[in-house]
Amino acid sequence: MEFFRNPSIDFLGKKWYFLAFSLVFSVAGIFSMLFWHGIPYGVDFRGGTLVYVKFSHTPDDNALRASMDRAGLHDAKIQRYGQVSNNEVLIDLDVQETNEQALDRGKTQIINTLETNAPAGKLDLNNSSSLAIKNYLMDKDPMHLGSDADQKYTQQAQAIVDTRDKVQGGVLSSFDQLKGPVDPAAAASLPEGFFLSDFGVRNVDIVGPQVGAQLRKQALLATVYSLAGMLIYLGFRFEWIYGVAAVVTVFHDTLITVGFFSLTKTDISLTVIAAILTLIGYSNNDTIVVFDRIRENIKLMRREKLSEIVNRSINQTLSRTILTAGLTFLTVLALFLFGGEVLHGFSLALVIGILIGTYSSIAIAAPILVAYQDWRLDKGKRSGGAARSGQVVTR
Repeated sequence: MEFFRNPSIDFLGKKWYFLAFSLVFSVAGIFSMLFWHGIPYGVDFRGGTLVYVKFSHTPDDNALRASMDRAGLHDAKIQRYGQVSNNEVLIDLDVQETNEQALDRGKTQIINTLETNAPAGKLDLNNSSSLAIKNYLMDKDPMHLGSDADQKYTQQAQAIVDTRDKVQGGVLSSFDQLKGPVDPAAAASLPEGFFLSDFGVRNVDIVGPQVGAQLRKQALLATVYSLAGMLIYLGFRFEWIYGVAAVVTVFHDTLITVGFFSLTKTDISLTVIAAILTLIGYSNNDTIVVFDRIRENIKLMRREKLSEIVNRSINQTLSRTILTAGLTFLTVLALFLFGGEVLHGFSLALVIGILIGTYSSIAIAAPILVAYQDWRLDKGKRSGGAARSGQVVTR
């Protein structure tokens, strides 16, 4: 299938427009990372505490932020998590200790912040542990068990927690929801000592600052190693200038992608790094297709200028580029639109990277080859030698 039959677009004639486009976005990203927003590391890289909260209703993000500010948690980040209908929120706290007390403190901070109208003397059943529920039942002994109370009330407390977390999704909206799984006498005694808030803290995760620093180092090394590997492979497979062009192109793609995340203040997590490494391979593959066609055409068109050979090679691979990039872009766009909050950063990096990677294979990599060859010709003229236009590829 071909979108174009014998296209003859002068891509190299528009190289200055391409350069201006790349320069604007690259400089904007660099300025954002250096002076404006910095690199927006996610909790994976900077360390912190993640608190997953389930609501019984659609949460108001602005109200949550206001509550966090009133409680002194000014740096807390709030984002929707999972499907919208699940009413789940992920709260990112700047608490970086890695001990058990930090887990409890993060959970307690959120509970104290959100429980604004808690009845005095009562516990929140949606945020109580099975041990707290068991101790309450043991103290009240509504089933009059006597010596068997410990085992029986342990089972009842676990049944309450299982009903809350596994059946009702983490939040009870009514004590009547406990009828059936829980003994009627035990269930009837709960309203005296418990109340039901409209949220439940489902989980607390911590990434320590040392682990975050190590992950940052590993992510940087993974990116550098991938670029070095491409340079070596292309230098061996074609010629070193091809490797340099490919590495510069991929660095350009990575810079614009990370710059976009900085400009939009979108957190860069481990999944985003995985997407960037994927894009390095994708962009490199697209560039190699163009390079391979250039090498073939140089053998067939020895008397032509390299700029004409490069233009023709890009036009010959244009339909293939549109088909491959277009289908891939539609896939990652669907992932971005319907993949949910967990995959938002990953899919966003792929959407940006595929667009920029496809563009750079044509607008950045090819002009680098021609610029290098022009420099060689000019150097040869100045030194009184002769340089052939086809010498850039000799293998």
